[in-house]
Amino acid sequence: MSLNLKSIIVAFVAAIAVHGAPRAADISGDATYYEPNGGLGACGSPIQNSDFAVALSSAQYSGGSNCGRRINVHYQGKSVEATVVDLCPGCASGSIDLTPSAFQQLADLSAGRIQVTWDFA
Repeated sequence: MSLNLKSIIVAFVAAIAVHGAPRAADISGDATYYEPNGGLGACGSPIQNSDFAVALSSAQYSGGSNCGRRINVHYQGKSVEATVVDLCPGCASGSIDLTPSAFQQLADLSAGRIQVTWDFA
């Protein structure tokens, strides 16, 4: 292995140690909240307001193929992990609808709508 390649590998490993492994691309959109009150989500499971759960837009819901997956949602230095349990047909691509408990990990419910980034965990 050449000295130059070794240097590149050492620099890459050092960058991962400092900054963490590369993540999947963040998705940006609005986050709102809704109150499922124990109703069934599009994925077929009951959802409680106290669950850390999320409804995805039609584009990200992908016909239910993302049911049960977890996403990490980020807002102003805070984050929450939520499980995909529902479809948000009124959400634009990239936007999400969180349960109140999940939303409150990021902002007060009075905010109503916040601009977030998120990625699949």
